[in-house]
Amino acid sequence: MQSVEQTLKVIEAGRAERLRSVNVDLIYGLPKQTAAGFGRTLDIVMDARPDRLAIYGYAHMPHLFKGQRQIDAADLPSATAKLDLLRLAIDKLTAAGYVYVGMDHFALPDDDLVKAYSAGTLHRNFMGYTTHAHCDLVGLGMSAISHISDSFSQNARDVAAWGAALDAGRLPLWRGKQLDTDDVVRADVIQQLMCLGRVDVAEIERRHDVDFPLYFAAEIGRLQPLIADGLATMDADCIAVTSRGRLLVRIIAMCFDRYLNTAHSPGAPAAYSRVV
Repeated sequence: MQSVEQTLKVIEAGRAERLRSVNVDLIYGLPKQTAAGFGRTLDIVMDARPDRLAIYGYAHMPHLFKGQRQIDAADLPSATAKLDLLRLAIDKLTAAGYVYVGMDHFALPDDDLVKAYSAGTLHRNFMGYTTHAHCDLVGLGMSAISHISDSFSQNARDVAAWGAALDAGRLPLWRGKQLDTDDVVRADVIQQLMCLGRVDVAEIERRHDVDFPLYFAAEIGRLQPLIADGLATMDADCIAVTSRGRLLVRIIAMCFDRYLNTAHSPGAPAAYSRVV
């Protein structure tokens, strides 16, 4: 158990040490979580006034995490209720002066994250939004992910394998992925959607030497239902996320992810109906 008092003391200690920015993570969509209870949590955190907040949706994956098998799926909020919890967070935090940077991140107006968002230099990695674009990232602990040049690698997910590798003088790597040219093109498109809320078609064509409408013909087809629902717009120059679509920008970006199951193509991403 971690009490509210313990959490607030950590925030105070960070400020005492003059940390540049203090972040608090919250999770919505937990078992038996209600709007009233989550609202109280938000009020407590807002009183502490952290520089940044990350509001993550709970991902129920009992096939991967043994502890989650103790959770009755019937106790989880519905997709609609979960979206309402996110809206509650957005409403409360923006009313308190926080800027909705995108997806799950909020920050005070003078924080570096907001400055990067305003300047168009925001970057996103697997941990969330960051001001450090085009940097190598080294993960140290169990299951940590590294991004070195055009490759990703992940450490062992269990402590025994992770510790054994270190004891043997080896990097505790479990798996890795070398990005190919197509991965790099798609990563650029997805970064623009998630960080800028738009894709500059001419810039993608120039940077990667592709004909955008031809290269992404199938993806543009998958995007059409989302455009029809008012989540995005598209013309010859730009794909843009609407204000309504910002809540579901992951779904928009999924259209450009070749690793997802596309058996439903050319319709909307399979997860769209579950989320909406």
